[in-house]
Amino acid sequence: MTRPSPRRPWWEYALGALGIAAHLAALVFYAASGLLAPGWAVVLLLLVWLALLAVAIRLLLRRPLRTLAVPVLAAAVWYAALLAGETFLGWTG
Repeated sequence: MTRPSPRRPWWEYALGALGIAAHLAALVFYAASGLLAPGWAVVLLLLVWLALLAVAIRLLLRRPLRTLAVPVLAAAVWYAALLAGETFLGWTG
């Protein structure tokens, strides 16, 4: 038999919601990547963003404070993808 998990304080969920909101704000950068990246890369980046959103929602339900790391990871992935594309694939703005 499993033990019920202890109830988390409300502020953990509030910070988790803030993490989701920050991740939603990162969507602007992912969508605007078309100014530098080709269409196929933008579609791929948007799929990565959607996967990170699913991770963020799952974390919000299980470990709300870890949701704050998702927008940081999203920013790092976006920056690394565009930098790699510009460096190795010749994308130009």
